[in-house]
Amino acid sequence: MIAVLSYYYPLLIPLAPLVAAALTALPRRDMSDGRYTMGWWAFVAGFIASLLILWQVAQSADPIRVVLFAWPWKILPVVELSIDRLAAIMMVVISGIGTLLYRYSTRYLQQDAGLPLYQTMFALTVSSLLFMVSSADLVTLFISWQLLSWLLSLLSHNYSHVPTAQASFRTFIMLRAGDIAFLAGIVLAYHLYGTVQFAPLFERAVADPMQLALLGGLEMSGATAVALLIFIGAMSKSAQFPLHMWLADSLYAPTPIHALLHAGIINAGGFLLNRLAPLYALSSTTLHVVFAVGLVTAIVGTSMMLVQNDIKKTLGYSTMGYMIMECGLGAFSLAVFHLIAHGLFKASIFLNCGDVIHQNRHDPQRPQHASTAETDTDSSGWFTALIVSLVLPFVIVYAAHHFLDIAILDSHGLLIFLLFSWVTASTAALSIFHSNIEASVAVHGYMLVAVGLVSAVYLFAAESFTHFLYPEEGVVAAYFQAGALPQGVFLAVMALFVLSITGGWFFVYADRSGQRALRSGSFLTHLYLFFANRLYLDALALRLFSALGRAGRALDRSRVPFLVLAVIALVIGGQSMSWELSGDSLGAVAGVLICSCRCSRSMSST
Repeated sequence: MIAVLSYYYPLLIPLAPLVAAALTALPRRDMSDGRYTMGWWAFVAGFIASLLILWQVAQSADPIRVVLFAWPWKILPVVELSIDRLAAIMMVVISGIGTLLYRYSTRYLQQDAGLPLYQTMFALTVSSLLFMVSSADLVTLFISWQLLSWLLSLLSHNYSHVPTAQASFRTFIMLRAGDIAFLAGIVLAYHLYGTVQFAPLFERAVADPMQLALLGGLEMSGATAVALLIFIGAMSKSAQFPLHMWLADSLYAPTPIHALLHAGIINAGGFLLNRLAPLYALSSTTLHVVFAVGLVTAIVGTSMMLVQNDIKKTLGYSTMGYMIMECGLGAFSLAVFHLIAHGLFKASIFLNCGDVIHQNRHDPQRPQHASTAETDTDSSGWFTALIVSLVLPFVIVYAAHHFLDIAILDSHGLLIFLLFSWVTASTAALSIFHSNIEASVAVHGYMLVAVGLVSAVYLFAAESFTHFLYPEEGVVAAYFQAGALPQGVFLAVMALFVLSITGGWFFVYADRSGQRALRSGSFLTHLYLFFANRLYLDALALRLFSALGRAGRALDRSRVPFLVLAVIALVIGGQSMSWELSGDSLGAVAGVLICSCRCSRSMSST
């Protein structure tokens, strides 16, 4: 009995939210408060079990496997959970944040009549996330992936609000677009490699680097084709450009949902790439595409964030794309570290956002921070801050190399980290400089020292986390080599970042000097409107869907599709059966066509 419990106790982690969902779904009004408390304790039990699992997998490099059942299905003979270090870390993050959000939601929506349904859907979402990260094959992962797409649209919650209901439907449809490509990738993977289980899939992909013939005599490796299709699914779930349009509309949902969304669901794309890292490492082309999509998403998302006048949209657009960029560079372990930091950070600020919205609804006249008046800037202070922001990254890198023993000087990571540190230091310095605060030299010094410590700790933690997640020798180096950009492209991207940071410094200086660049009719005004209207992609998508709808209705009233389908069916059937057309067979063909015409006439008249 003890052996059975020790074997199956990892199931407690994904099943605990299911228990909470069952409790809140009970139609017993007399225990409404009690069942939420019991559901919360179920979450706590799952979180404690996830900590035990993390401690257990940290002692060994082998994953924990729990066979759920076996069946005579060729594509997937065994359904099991596989909990390695990546899955264990994700389980701790998801169950921990889920426990806090479940408790928070109980009080946050205590006066809402739909609280039981909301809590039930919330618990089911957390359970689906936990099953997804512990899946041992693509089919089980895809089923959980589908449940997340469905539950995310249902968690919009306020269906009596027309824009919320429309956003819910739009979210569901846009996620379906990525899921179709994801499913096609799974089908192609099984066709090429004969399995959908992760371990044998990776082994066969390495052992058999097959090529696929495309149109025009072009060829593509099987790993590239599978990875690209699956990445489209990751793009839709993680709101990557151009499949990001559902994110802004989904922000009508309660803030705890967006805390969970950014802590788990949006991170699902980054997790998927990390789970399939051995497959993506076989295709440098796919990794370059991943990096390009992440880079464009980061630039577009940050630009749209700066022009929003809604606090939730500002938070929703921030930090988009960075995790996918890291995956594209082959830095899969850093992407997971960023995923965890991003999840904790976004969950906390969305919950604080909910508190701010709640207070302003109860006190609309609540005083806000007044904007400071423009004053003449001191050029010497600006120049000093710029020099310090440039020097600080080199100090951090020197300290990391010589005192923390991190080999960073002989790789592309040196320039990347220098730019990361420069951005951080510039943000800290400009936040004081732009706000007209009369800060002393000591204040600037304290802030820059804090930035240096945070950057150094981040680098050390990321390095330690990398060794924990991939203890095998050479795995991390192979991933970095697969994702390494061509030298010219890498230098061009670095130059783009340098120009953007430098432009930010000079733009702030001109703004403080009274040289307002944003004037009516100027280029920046049009650029502002372009990003404020979300690149006009929403209007373009609406017109496209309207045109497709009109085309579909026109085809529905036409007789042409029936004739075309009948001819195609006959051609395919004739090729497969090698018919020799005789008088009788020609008569049969004519009969089929006449029946199709009559059928189409009757349907069009109806």
